[in-house]
Amino acid sequence: MKELIKRIVQYLVDNPDQVSVEEIKGRQTIVLELRVAKEDLGKVIGKKGRTAQALRTILSCASAKVKNRTILEIVE
Repeated sequence: MKELIKRIVQYLVDNPDQVSVEEIKGRQTIVLELRVAKEDLGKVIGKKGRTAQALRTILSCASAKVKNRTILEIVE
């Protein structure tokens, strides 16, 4: 999941080398903290949050396949 989100976001932003994803594991939930360059934050969130919602939807579908819950947090 971590690599999936990282790859997708690297194609969206101008500074792909500054994309980092940190994984925090719980019992049934995994939290992915996404960090990008400050000037790329708007590209990751998108208009009215549509890009961020699309990333969360992809993540939700991928995590359902392995029967786990994954949450994406975009950190400034």
